[in-house]
Amino acid sequence: MFKKISSKVTIYVNLILLVIMILGTFFICRNQSQVLENQVLERARVESILGAKMTGMILEEAIDNGILSSTAVFDTNYEEIPGFNPPKYHSKYDFYLDKALLEIEDEFLKDSSVIAATAIDRSAYLPTHNTRFQNPLTWDEKTDQLGNRTKQILTNEAGKKAALNTKEGFTQKFILLREANNLGGLPEELQKLYQREAGQDAWDVASPIMVKGKHWGNFRVAMSMVKTNEQKNILQLHIISTMLVILIVSFIAVRLIVNKSLSPLNELTERASELADGDVDEPIKVDSKDEIGHLADVLERLRISIKIAMDKLRKSSGA
Repeated sequence: MFKKISSKVTIYVNLILLVIMILGTFFICRNQSQVLENQVLERARVESILGAKMTGMILEEAIDNGILSSTAVFDTNYEEIPGFNPPKYHSKYDFYLDKALLEIEDEFLKDSSVIAATAIDRSAYLPTHNTRFQNPLTWDEKTDQLGNRTKQILTNEAGKKAALNTKEGFTQKFILLREANNLGGLPEELQKLYQREAGQDAWDVASPIMVKGKHWGNFRVAMSMVKTNEQKNILQLHIISTMLVILIVSFIAVRLIVNKSLSPLNELTERASELADGDVDEPIKVDSKDEIGHLADVLERLRISIKIAMDKLRKSSGA
């Protein structure tokens, strides 16, 4: 196939186009993936800010209505609840948040990408976790650590950093579970959540909760990236498929255009062969102003010169 100019041109042009499209596809996929991820993180940031403002309002209303004192809201003398590992604690305000905040926290879970949405104070104490993490105790330590996580003081670095954060939309990456094994004691919904998230990247986005002008803690939104990664994969598949179709169409189009553009050259090749065989009577005409047209003009002059030379030779021979 490389004996034909049309084939060479088609292959070379499409190889160059292929390289360009591969690079273009890579950058488009990367940029669009980043856009999707940024959209999720922005949604989490907005939700964390909203949760922080609502938590602050709930605590301020409790103070204003005399349900809680300001001292009680900011109290850090937690009362340990016996029989738990890791320990659980009561505070002077957790009973109120169990009633006033839990339903609001659970509303955030209607966003299917939200794993958890909770308020923690500056000591990383989590007074009221989402309902999905307040399952009845089984007294199996491992099961309860996964299924009942409320009223704990978080000891991990991410929790401590989030608790002391004073910046809206403070973001940390984490992995919920490395593995999802031995989940049989958990409700089916929670089993599916852990199985879905095991080993996957997730984001923790926190915004500060202010109560009467003082920093009380943070509202954290744990955002799953599973659905976003699925969207990334679908997007990448669509982009690659589109680029592949473009490449196929391009290959066919370039081949047709090159063949059409070089068809006069094939005619000139045949005429040049005829000239070589002594057929100099038929004029060479090509309606083209490009290099092929110029070549046709040269061959026509050559034909005329050969014809004149042959005519003179015949006359000389006849003489």
